Amino acid sequence: MPRLLAAAVTCVLSAALAVGAALGIVALLGATPDQPNVPLVTFPTSSDPGATATATPAGDR
Repeated sequence: MPRLLAAAVTCVLSAALAVGAALGIVALLGATPDQPNVPLVTFPTSSDPGATATATPAGDR
């Protein structure tokens, strides 16, 4: 009987450890830093009176 009890306790503890590790991994994956919402490219809008759009051809880069 003590072997059966030890096996049951080991099984329960290992299952609890597995669940805790899974929840910890999910929490780490969900903890992403706030990303700034700053555009890398801006284009002139029609409200800018003297703005002209310039483009560089792909071959001239």
